[in-house]
Amino acid sequence: MKYSRKVIVYIAQSVDGFIAKKDDDISWLSVVDAPGEDYGYMEFVESVDTVIMGRRTYEKVLSFGIEFPHKERKTYVLSNSKKGSDDYVEYYSGDVKELINIIRSNSGKNIFVDGGAEVIKEFVMQDLIDEYVISTIPILIGNGVRLFKETEREHKLELVESKSFPSGLVQNRYIVIRDEDKQV
Repeated sequence: MKYSRKVIVYIAQSVDGFIAKKDDDISWLSVVDAPGEDYGYMEFVESVDTVIMGRRTYEKVLSFGIEFPHKERKTYVLSNSKKGSDDYVEYYSGDVKELINIIRSNSGKNIFVDGGAEVIKEFVMQDLIDEYVISTIPILIGNGVRLFKETEREHKLELVESKSFPSGLVQNRYIVIRDEDKQV
């Protein structure tokens, strides 16, 4: 089923498929820092009005010592330990499918799933992701937190766009192909 509000994972990984080192260190992402280059991030975030992230991802963002980047968007942090809300987010501990249905019941822009790996796994298992934008950083970090954790689900993807940049970063955009999307 095609939705007007797509659920999109926009994330970076190492060539060997990690989004962070074992200690949640993501400093290796800086190997592609280039003045004036955001790899389409600002354009992407302008296409979303809702952000969903895990608690550890949220805490990592807060640790950067910068202004919260999604303060103008409705942001949900998935957490079993925190309830209520704070200055920037609403904590959510229910079923993510129910949350997506609630969000989609209102008009608006796309929905950004901003990690981490456990959040993405839950969305994959419930077949909630419509599109992936995966930027691959030209580095092997050897171990850490994998972008995709094992699931029992198989998903067919279609590559709809691929861009390479002088820094070596390669950004691929995939859409999820569901049985109901296939032409008879």
